Amino acid sequence: MNATKYLARILEPVTRTMPIDFAHRLANLQADDGIQQRITILRAKSNQGMLSPDEDAEYKEMVEAIDVVSYLQAKAREVLAR
Repeated sequence: MNATKYLARILEPVTRTMPIDFAHRLANLQADDGIQQRITILRAKSNQGMLSPDEDAEYKEMVEAIDVVSYLQAKAREVLAR
């Protein structure tokens, strides 16, 4: 079972009972400017193969967090589409 399937199973009770007002806020959630700038910097360094080990770990953590938020946003959009 891949990570997305585990995530779906773990979060299913939350997404099943998601209130509409929360779904609206979640669907429109964006990282603040500081985080967006940091992601941009780390992405560029990653593409150039210039990340330090600490930066690589930081970037991987950010990508994982973005994946979770993106999954939740998709579920929020499903709630709003109903």
